[in-house]
Amino acid sequence: MFPLKNDVTIFFAHVAYQMQERFLLRNTGIRSIQVRNREDLDAQISAADVLVVSGLWHNDLVGLAPKLRFIQAIGAGTDQFSHDALKERGIRLASASGVNACAVSEHTMALILAMARRLPEARDNQRKKHWRGMIGDLTLREDELGGKTLIIVGVGRIGGRLAQLAKAFDMHVIAFRRDPAAGTNGADEVYGIDQLQVHLPRADFVALNCPLTTETKGLINAAAFGAMKRSSFLINCARGRCVDETALAAALQAKQIAGAAIDVIYEEPLAPDSPLWSLENAFITPHTAGETRRYEDNVLDILIENLERLWRGEATLRNQVV
Repeated sequence: MFPLKNDVTIFFAHVAYQMQERFLLRNTGIRSIQVRNREDLDAQISAADVLVVSGLWHNDLVGLAPKLRFIQAIGAGTDQFSHDALKERGIRLASASGVNACAVSEHTMALILAMARRLPEARDNQRKKHWRGMIGDLTLREDELGGKTLIIVGVGRIGGRLAQLAKAFDMHVIAFRRDPAAGTNGADEVYGIDQLQVHLPRADFVALNCPLTTETKGLINAAAFGAMKRSSFLINCARGRCVDETALAAALQAKQIAGAAIDVIYEEPLAPDSPLWSLENAFITPHTAGETRRYEDNVLDILIENLERLWRGEATLRNQVV
């Protein structure tokens, strides 16, 4: 049985997010504890009925948490959790899928605009106190998005929202998803992911907003870069492992594509000796696409809804995984 509201203790576990602070502003009367590191989480988890967590989770916690009945993941991904271990213990798990759909789609659009308008170069020139002159070579000028073709890999909540934003800039949007029969979600065309290689030569921008699966791991590789236009850009706000990072660096160094703007990399943080740091046609943001001032409150909205469902004895949670 899930404990009554007056008996519940919620643990918020994150190194930086202000989860408990935002939760207390809601005046729910529910007991809560916030921990910032793995050691404190391990030491105190035995008191938790509910755990709100992402990166601090490790599967040994299952054996340290006899009271634990529900985990609300802070992020959309739940690969770090042993679903079998949770099922065996009767611990429910829900993701925060959709919590950052607006944030990530807006960040992806911002990266598209940054590359088209050459904003990283402008920032570099500002730092060097260099006022760039007018450019005669059309291929080196800033560009407009109207009429350009955007490929979106993954048109769930984030990709669908990105399609809407791109259409507002008069872009032609081609979507790729696991099941094309599920609909275009705002795109002009939709195909199965297995057709991506065929359509890559059409793209001016290729944006990844897909989950990491066996189908998408290493999806953008040397062959994909070979199929893309030399004037095209890769935008990755999905998962770093969707891209072959060695092939990406090689493609950028050889100017096989015009550039790449990436929010995620294969192994975070990016290694100091990675060539991506120094490539002028690479623009890196440190996995901040989904992190906004509203993030904590968006997660708490899902948490509260799921708690209410549990207290009502409902069988299904929002974004239920286990």
